[in-house]
This record gives sequence, structure tokens and C-alpha cells, in this order.
Amino acid sequence: MNYDRSEQLYEKARKLIPGGVNSPVRAFRAVGRHPFFVERAKGPWLFDADGNRFLDYVCSWGPGILGHAHPKVVEAVRRVCEGGLTFGAPTAREVELAELINACVPDVEMVRLVSSGTEAVMSAVRVARGFTGREKIIKFAGNYHGHSDGLLVKAGSGLMTQSVPDSAGVPAGYAGSTLTAVYNDEESVRALMEENHGQVAAVLVEPVAANMGVVPPVAGFLEFLRRITKEYGALLIFDEVITGFRLSLGGASQFTGVHADLYTFGKIVGGGMPLAAYGGGREVMSCVAPLGAVYQAGTLSGNPVAVTAGITTLKILMDDTGIYDRIDKKARRLAEAFGDAGLTVNRAGSLLSAFFVTGQNASGRKVENYEDACRCDREAFAAYFNHMLDRGIYVAPSQFEAMFVSDAHSDELIETTCGAIEAWIGGKTNG
Repeated sequence: MNYDRSEQLYEKARKLIPGGVNSPVRAFRAVGRHPFFVERAKGPWLFDADGNRFLDYVCSWGPGILGHAHPKVVEAVRRVCEGGLTFGAPTAREVELAELINACVPDVEMVRLVSSGTEAVMSAVRVARGFTGREKIIKFAGNYHGHSDGLLVKAGSGLMTQSVPDSAGVPAGYAGSTLTAVYNDEESVRALMEENHGQVAAVLVEPVAANMGVVPPVAGFLEFLRRITKEYGALLIFDEVITGFRLSLGGASQFTGVHADLYTFGKIVGGGMPLAAYGGGREVMSCVAPLGAVYQAGTLSGNPVAVTAGITTLKILMDDTGIYDRIDKKARRLAEAFGDAGLTVNRAGSLLSAFFVTGQNASGRKVENYEDACRCDREAFAAYFNHMLDRGIYVAPSQFEAMFVSDAHSDELIETTCGAIEAWIGGKTNG
């Protein structure tokens, strides 16, 4: 493939934008190449500035559950744009989206719209602190909750890709109130609860981790978190910026049967537009201004264009719940291909990751936490990534990101992808 135009754009971008990108993983450094620049997208396809076409399994990191540029979503956005882009005042659409979120996730009796997943999680943590009168929170190594200061402690995703344990510029006091436990390890949580008795405001967790690769909770882990938070008077926060409306229409609570006190949503809730939300029970959310003393505000919160994209997307998902069975089946087929290739593969619904685990008896070894994920062979992953991209298949340029399946991926395209996986293994074996 020719990447001349993308290379020209990247050289120019590096002079104007840190690293040439506006989010670190996009730089492709972990896979030893420069990024391509996308010009447009449709259905399961991305088209770059050089006219190359890629089968997309990144789906803008999750929101593309329907595929790119779904005609109903695009038309709805086009119509609303004619009436204005932002008002800084309430609209009926905000009420409608809140009603839809509540219909999908009944635990969310009240919801506040914001503009990004980082903002949603930061705000939910503030609510938990305001409601409980406590300062400390427990998070898990390898769980990523956005780039707010207090949460960049043992974070996953881009930080893992670049081998950066924490971020410079974060005051020690901010991180000092964040306690880090081991994902899928009950004893690590209980020890922190006991050592900080009466000080923990909330346990914050990705109910299915998707930022150290996909790592589902082991049996009983989320149930344990629900019990211990109640036992110690803390709140349980589900960070569903990725899993919300993707694992199922009701997100993690429907998928796992475990119910949290607060939820954060992003990605799909905005239909691909910059929109996120946090919410929970009426008692807890009544702490938020102007009802309560927890302050949070935003000029673009509830932006009419983003809200319209979210409403349209959720309505499509509600009208055709068979989408979830279809994408689950396709993801299962991909997981089988990775498994047949001897890789460790984790899957939850339409989210999956193939792990290039190293060491003795690596084939089939479980990846259940941050340390397990860190044992992966990043060079082997980079070779696999480049093999796939050279065949026009775009997967996340990091071992520690998820692979997303959309309803636009046909069975035929899934089989083509399985063939590329098999060809990579075959070529590696023959080499």
C-alpha cells in the first residue's frame, strides 16, 4: 500500500501537534510505523488520505457498534445541525436521551450529560466523595478511567503501550487519595478496605476491563465488590465508557447481573459524537448542583448535535436487539480463530483481545489482571498488527486495546479476517 499523503500529513502534524496526534495511541509507535490519516469511513470500512481501504476493528475505540456513518444517524444529525449547533440552554432532546438511558439501565434514575468519558468518571468520583464525605477511592491496576489527575495511577491502555506507569504533572497529593488494587483479586480489595476503614468513598472499576486488553471479571468478583462496598459504606462505580450499551442494551448490569451505585457512559451513548454521561440512583445524584453541593458544569454538556446522534443510535439498538446476538456470534468466530492459532484470547460479547503471552506453557495461559497482560510479547503483537494492516485489516495498534465488532461486519468479512489470522500463524510457522 502507498502511504505518501499520510506521511506528508504526519510530518506536518509533528511540527504542530505533540507527537503528530491528538491522542497518544494513534501515533502507532508501539507497532513500529507511522499512522495513516483517515479521510472518510462507511460501514465497516476506513478510507485513508492515499485511497487505501481498511476493514476496521477499532470502530473509533467502541462507539461504532452500527458501523460508520449509519444513514439514520447521519440524517438525524444533518437535520438538527440546521437548527443550530450549541445553545448553552436546555433542550427537549436532553430529556429524551435521559429517558432512553433510564429505560436501558433502570439503576440510572438521574443522569447528567457531559462531553467526554474522562469528564464523566471524574465527576462520578466527585459525587461519590461528596455523598459519602470521604476522600479515598480504590481503582484497579490496568483499568483506565480517563486522564484526570487523580486517576492516572497504574492506568492501562495508552500508558501501558508507552510503558509510562504514571503521568508527569500530576501532584503527589492528587494520586495519594487513589488506592490501587489487583483486578480479579478479592483479597487485595479487602486489605485496602481494612487498612483505610471509613475513608474509602468508592470502588471504581471497569466491569469488563478493556484497557489492558479485554479482561473479563472472574466468577464472583463483581458480586464481591458489590458486597464489600455495602459492608464498608462505600459506593460502587461502574466505568462503562466502553462497555455501556455494547455488552448488552443494559450494559454491564444486564450482562453480569451486578448493579452499581453510579455509572459512567461514553462512546455509544453519543452515537460517535463527543458525548458522555454519569448517573445513578436519585438519592446519590441529588448531591449534584443545583440540587446539592457537588459542583459540575459544562457549556457543551448536552450539545444538541451529539445528543441527537445518541438518541438515534440508542433507538436503533432498542428496536433491533438482535444486533447483540449477531455481533456476539461474529466475535465468537474471531475468538475461535485466535484460539486455533494458539493465542490466549479473552472475549466479552463483541469485545475481544488476543494476547501474545510469553513464557513456558504460554499457549492458552490465562490473562486475568494487569501483571498477566504485562507479560505479553509486544514485538510479536507488532508483527501481527503489521501483517493485518498490510492485508487491509485495521486492529488497534496496541496489545492493550480491545478489538471491536460492529453490526456492519458481515459474516464474509469475519471469515476473511479469520483467514488473515491463520495466514499470519502459517507464515510465522514457515519462517
